Amino acid sequence: MTERVVDTPHADEAHTPGLGQRLNWLRAGVLGANDGIVSVAALVVGVAGATDQLGPILTAGIAGLVGGAISMALGEYVSVSSQRDSERALITKEIGELREMPDEELEELTQLYRDRGLTDATARQVAKELTAHDALSAHLEVELGIDQNDLVNPWHAAISSAISFTLGALLPLLAILLPPPAWRVPVTFVAVLIALAITGTVSAQLGGSGKSRAAIRLVLGGALALAVTWLVGSLLGTTVA
Repeated sequence: MTERVVDTPHADEAHTPGLGQRLNWLRAGVLGANDGIVSVAALVVGVAGATDQLGPILTAGIAGLVGGAISMALGEYVSVSSQRDSERALITKEIGELREMPDEELEELTQLYRDRGLTDATARQVAKELTAHDALSAHLEVELGIDQNDLVNPWHAAISSAISFTLGALLPLLAILLPPPAWRVPVTFVAVLIALAITGTVSAQLGGSGKSRAAIRLVLGGALALAVTWLVGSLLGTTVA
């Protein structure tokens, strides 16, 4: 991750206001879409393995879509809220330390810049100038890696997850409902695996990792999930019948 930031010609974008929130929004969106595709696809394929009637398939798909979207939104909201609370607590703690022991905090900031390779004189001068300009921001950035003006937003993450899960879930739902009975499962398999390859590539792009590996991993995992749920549905359908 660090190497990617250093190598790119747009490394200064890391300091763009609001970038952290946008990345968090995108991350939640990609993960939500991927979960929507896989979970609803596995559900409808499993039911399709048991019956070729549209009613049960549609009911299971819509239930999975609604329940999954709510679950994803709630999970993201709780997770990101906890992160935001932790960041706020660290900011409050740093404010108190700067107020109660400014000399110690100045020395701490100086040492942090020494650790980054600056000479003692340069580190001290930089620490003094940054402290005079905005002591809190200087400590939060160098010591904790926090931008007080760019804290993560739980509502953005929750809404993004819910919308992306719904959009992702619509793909297997439509793929299983629109074709003739004999083509429902094959069409759903193909549509889902293509979609997973795309979401894997996008998530790798956001994370700076290998695109091919991420796409293959998701495609194989999705194929396994669909195959298992279809097999289970087929076995249960035969047993019930």
